[in-house]
Amino acid sequence: MDFAWASDAELMRLDAAECVPLSYSVFLLKYIEGLHDPTKRHFAIETHEGRHIGNCVCYNFHGVHREAELGIMIGERDYWGKGYGADAVATLARYMFDVMDIERICLHTLTWNLRAQRCFQKCGFVVCDRLVRNGNEFVEMELYRDWLRVPASPGETSAGSGSEGVPDLRPPPSP
Repeated sequence: MDFAWASDAELMRLDAAECVPLSYSVFLLKYIEGLHDPTKRHFAIETHEGRHIGNCVCYNFHGVHREAELGIMIGERDYWGKGYGADAVATLARYMFDVMDIERICLHTLTWNLRAQRCFQKCGFVVCDRLVRNGNEFVEMELYRDWLRVPASPGETSAGSGSEGVPDLRPPPSP
């Protein structure tokens, strides 16, 4: 799946990237090498039935400030807009805070990618900056550990969260 996604012009456009100009065998070698990169943690996104529909990653760890970045792609279009992205982002954020002991998570998304921005906002991320990189305009979004309001026990969902299984990861209301 990953090779097909990396060769898909529309998916790569959403990630401000170019299609992979590699053969499958070279791609596979580089992919496996990337999975063993100690500066990144890769995760597959699967349906309850075990279908691989996307990936997410945490990277750019900054130990002193306890910060890291998050990235996600749902490569299977049939699963867009169904809560899988929000569930994956919320789950990865919880992992980064609880297991990796991160205090701040940031991410970058293209300014025109409103679907992604809505997903991230649903998970509690807020816009904190705008930047231009390689001619593309991005919004930077962030989420802090102390903004979390998560259910008391695993598997519980917040009332009115709007998506089954997605914990409430929004910033607390202003005082």
